[in-house]
Amino acid sequence: MSNNANNQQESLLGDLEKTITINQLMQTPFAERDEQWRDLFLKYIDEANLKLGEPEVALSNDGFPYIQLQTVTTGESFQAFVIKKQLDIILEQGFGVVINAHLEQPDWIFSYGDLVNLKLNGSFYTDNRMFSNPDEYVGISKDEEILVGQPSEDIFPSFLRRHIREFLQYSGVKNPKLMLIARNYTDEVRASQDLVFNIIPLQFPSEKDFNTIMNTLRWFLPKHYSFFGVDELAIENGFQTL
Repeated sequence: MSNNANNQQESLLGDLEKTITINQLMQTPFAERDEQWRDLFLKYIDEANLKLGEPEVALSNDGFPYIQLQTVTTGESFQAFVIKKQLDIILEQGFGVVINAHLEQPDWIFSYGDLVNLKLNGSFYTDNRMFSNPDEYVGISKDEEILVGQPSEDIFPSFLRRHIREFLQYSGVKNPKLMLIARNYTDEVRASQDLVFNIIPLQFPSEKDFNTIMNTLRWFLPKHYSFFGVDELAIENGFQTL
């Protein structure tokens, strides 16, 4: 093997200490995996050496495609797969990641949105109250004062935009549009924001179809994002084509 090939192999390798820690964490039975276990796992898993499963990509029970990754055992010969180093490729392809799906119970499942968050914020999950509480807001009331704009690349990057646009077009939304609204924007404490799509239940054959689309959008977006759909005619000059 040439030096170049050696260097390339090494550049794709993960952190050995983190790999060892992850392998030790895998020994903990599910019932004993507490918050500390979770924090360590999430802190180290993206830089640990993993290997591709068979098949490499599979549709899960939830209907979404996942790259199947497995933890490795000491002394095992394998080609390393490191989430952080392959992240841009995974995001381009539109996959989630499942860890040890070959076992009776997978050790962890990351949605596409979790990986988007890793790229944007350096962690799979963000406790960020910049977005509204999804339980509080599911629309815009008539007398509510909002600011309307477009999300920045830091919130809604081009790779995410492309996947959601293609998905909505595939689902029958001919011209998918998006905007970002700010609520309570004069109040620093209460200010929040939401993503808004130009989709409403009436556009689809049934409520179930609409709910399926909303669930898919949830899979594509980081978990702390709040979003909903409104009739694009209800808001002037707000939406722009995805």
